[in-house]
Amino acid sequence: MIATMVAGCAATGASAPVRAESQAGSASAQAASPSAASPSVASPSAASPEPSTAPPAGSPAQVEAVLRKMSLEEKVGQLFMPVLYGPAADTSSPENRARYGVDTPAKVIEKYRPGGVILFPWANNVKGVRQVVALTNGLQKASPRIPLLVGADQENGRVSRLAPLVTDMPGASVIGSTGDPSLARRAAKVTGAELKALGINLDFAPVADVNINPRNPVIGPRAYGSDPKKVSPMVAAAVQGFHDAGVASTAKHFPGHGDTNVDSHTGLPVIQHSRAQWEKLDAPPFAAAIGADVDAIMSAHVVMPKLDPSGDPATLSKPILTGLLRDKLGFDGVVSTDALDMAGVRKKYGDAQVAVRAVQAGADLLLMPPNYSAAYDGVLTAVKSGKISRARLDQSVRRLLKLKFNRGLLVKAPVADPDEAERVLRSPEHRKVARLINSRAR
Repeated sequence: MIATMVAGCAATGASAPVRAESQAGSASAQAASPSAASPSVASPSAASPEPSTAPPAGSPAQVEAVLRKMSLEEKVGQLFMPVLYGPAADTSSPENRARYGVDTPAKVIEKYRPGGVILFPWANNVKGVRQVVALTNGLQKASPRIPLLVGADQENGRVSRLAPLVTDMPGASVIGSTGDPSLARRAAKVTGAELKALGINLDFAPVADVNINPRNPVIGPRAYGSDPKKVSPMVAAAVQGFHDAGVASTAKHFPGHGDTNVDSHTGLPVIQHSRAQWEKLDAPPFAAAIGADVDAIMSAHVVMPKLDPSGDPATLSKPILTGLLRDKLGFDGVVSTDALDMAGVRKKYGDAQVAVRAVQAGADLLLMPPNYSAAYDGVLTAVKSGKISRARLDQSVRRLLKLKFNRGLLVKAPVADPDEAERVLRSPEHRKVARLINSRAR
């Protein structure tokens, strides 16, 4: 089970089917609540678009044009990336009814207008090549105004959500042992090409953590190694490889998850690195990813009290996400949370406040909230009350739209071709790259 359940952006708890009292309220209570029973996102015709803040220099005109036409509800929806249940966009699932108040993935998208979705085998999203292609095409068809980010947690090795459909590429530690960043780039290009053929446009990889604690229960072989000077060029090369394939990439888990002996899926790790230690040990691979123009960086549910004494995990820390990642390292791409259903981020605050605090800290993409309606309504209420300013909301939406623009997804989503996918996935050329890397591993 470890190979399919340990995750960089998916808690083990995320896979558990919803049962009577598994969320903030029972499934029947959710279905009876106004926000769950009826769409809380106004249709474009019913909502009057709010005026946008002045665009920053260099923001693409197409991004600003889309932003201007969005209602407040659509903007809030754009921040979210949920798991939707079923093998097809029109498949009814009691899980969707329990979590979102509607039956099919397509209806969830119509109701909440999320910015993206993430696929998992345990959500019955991954059955076969042609099925995944039909699913991603169906999901995109359900979001005609703004195409979706369709994400996957495909690191290869220990975390491989699309196995056995995709080429069995070596994991990061094997690639790192070769000492050859060009192999990291080739591996990422192979994986990116296969994801793109399936209709998946965002990978939550590479891992940029430096695994300096041999007792680390959650990172381990998912990292390229234990030396930041060797990990950094591997991370940068992997980002370039994903871009070679036309897929967005995500470096994770900021500010660094490599020196923990607690799994953030089940607890809240505390890392006692000083600012100087962080700059020497943890920061370099993230800086390298930024230098390679990485699309997104994922936060870690870890506490670093010497970087932020509040006791909040990095996902909810403005000194870390804004102070270090934005201001110190100069990153202006998308900041994604790690999965919000993980225990490490849910210890202090309720599910609605976790989502609000993540945005206030500097996050743009809210991944897998365990109680979607509570998180969505919490953010919407925070914007209406001024706890989150309209300008701050526009910042996040603009970054997400720009990511889509940069990857050719903003105006019209590409349509995946099942015949092409069957030719690309596990092709002889791709398997040859995997064999080459394994032959050079030390």
